[in-house]
Amino acid sequence: MIISLWRVPVGELPRWPLPSRARPWVVRRRATVVTFWVDYRPGGVLAYREFLIAQVVRHGRRLAATTVAAWVDDERSLAGGRALWGIPKELGAITVHADGRSARGELTAPGTPVVRFTYRDMLRLPCRLPARGHLVQQLSDGAQCRVPMRISGRPALGRGRVTTGSEDPLSVLGRHRPLLSLALRDFRGVVGG
Repeated sequence: MIISLWRVPVGELPRWPLPSRARPWVVRRRATVVTFWVDYRPGGVLAYREFLIAQVVRHGRRLAATTVAAWVDDERSLAGGRALWGIPKELGAITVHADGRSARGELTAPGTPVVRFTYRDMLRLPCRLPARGHLVQQLSDGAQCRVPMRISGRPALGRGRVTTGSEDPLSVLGRHRPLLSLALRDFRGVVGG
């Protein structure tokens, strides 16, 4: 899993739909966006690849994230993500290649210019770190749901970069460098449980 944290000027933020009562979390006129390139390997519920974009939001008095765009290469993941949690998954062809210290990948999907990422480790941390969070999503019937997430893995801090088409809403990622990128290897995660 490659995770990148972006601070995007509010004026450049695409008009992604957010659940009602969710507002972008803005500090110094910048919003926070998190991207995930994930290779879910055999041994879990499903094996597939995913590119997901989440926006950090203020929901009531708490911070949460809302998935604003996601692509997967598995129809079961698409159907489950939409029905169970309101995650707006679309089908795409996704490649993720990783070696000992670097990773690269690509998304191609109908109606979306090609999105590519590169990543290289700078500092591996000698531990396994846990993290918790939650998504706030809007279901197709208009109801909102809270999706808890737990994850742990061996992290490495690194440098990441995304390139996109210049006219696509995702070009905001190509115009900026992430504030932080990290690889999470040998990760274990639970979504919705």
